[in-house]
Amino acid sequence: MPWKQVSVMQSRQEFVREAEREVVSVVELCRRFGISRSTGFAYLRRHREQGAEGLQDRSRRPKTSPRKSSAAIEAQVVALRQAHPRWGGRKLARRLRDMGVEGVPSASTVTEILRRHDLIDAAEAAKHRAFQRFERAAPNELWQMDFKGHFALARGRCHPLTVLDDHCRYSVGLFACGDEQQETVRGHLIALFRRYGLPEALLCDNGSPWGGGGETSYTALEVWLMRVGVRMLHGRPYHPQTQGKDERFHRSLDIEVLQAARYADLASCQAAFDAWRRIYNDERPHESLRLAVPSSRYQPSARSYSEQLAAPEYYTTDQVRRVAADGSLSFQGRRIRLSQGFAGLDVALRPTTEEGAWKVYFSRFCVARVALQGNPRDTEPEVSTVRDVSEHPSSMSPV
Repeated sequence: MPWKQVSVMQSRQEFVREAEREVVSVVELCRRFGISRSTGFAYLRRHREQGAEGLQDRSRRPKTSPRKSSAAIEAQVVALRQAHPRWGGRKLARRLRDMGVEGVPSASTVTEILRRHDLIDAAEAAKHRAFQRFERAAPNELWQMDFKGHFALARGRCHPLTVLDDHCRYSVGLFACGDEQQETVRGHLIALFRRYGLPEALLCDNGSPWGGGGETSYTALEVWLMRVGVRMLHGRPYHPQTQGKDERFHRSLDIEVLQAARYADLASCQAAFDAWRRIYNDERPHESLRLAVPSSRYQPSARSYSEQLAAPEYYTTDQVRRVAADGSLSFQGRRIRLSQGFAGLDVALRPTTEEGAWKVYFSRFCVARVALQGNPRDTEPEVSTVRDVSEHPSSMSPV
């Protein structure tokens, strides 16, 4: 009789009754009931010793667990989890080893410890999935920069400014700002350049204060960065995943800092940012870094920041023009509209292999392409802003 046609307990009781009648051999009964001989004889022995209770399912948990984590280890896991509620088993295990704790179990065992102590949110754990990751080859090749969504303080509002190294996710800067103005950003960038040197490029989105449109497509902030020696790159419009690392950093900041407390003013908020940034860089294992901490892979840039901005230098063969206050310049009898961000500064025009086409350079960066066609009196030059090719500075430009 198959076990699945009736309840398991009923089948075991019927098996015992038939065996006690001694009409059919136990071996034959085992075959009929679809169980092994050892199981059948075990049921009979347990029934003789304990009665009906002997037929109940027994726990498969081993009587001894010589490799079970000690109470002290479990206490340390729980304490570290309570200090960092969003860290999972892998981060906790790695951090305990980095702290010199002996006998730290595997990440899966740490996860089981968290589960036994009801420290895992099943809904939150289900959200995790694998990502395909991309990163620059070395520190300071690219920094990602953005403002996180502002939030209310007891007095005023805070606009968190975040700057992250693309190579190793090192938090270069985390600032509690009172606004999102260009001068605020410039002041914080100067402090970072003095401390860490210059990156090759900065990646931002297309909103204020990073970018603009029309005649102001290059902002004063972008032009200042090019004078310093840093190119500002922009992600594709409506594609925040271009700055995925900084967006993920914002999520961690929100969960681990902003949701945990309410802050009175910018000073108290900055104090919380500073404390968490140290943990993020020096203590918090990062899964994209094979559970290393970002500070283990970061090093300052060899390119130093100069307090004095030098005037752009060009070749003697370049066609150099001064940009007017309205962002335009005069060239070959035409008025070319460039950007008000370059007002009062010199740019250089260099011919291309295409007839009537010129490239416009500011310092060592190509900033625009100009097509001169037809009669100057009849047609206006076609100007296209260049934001992609000059990620790699021109090899023709003076250093």
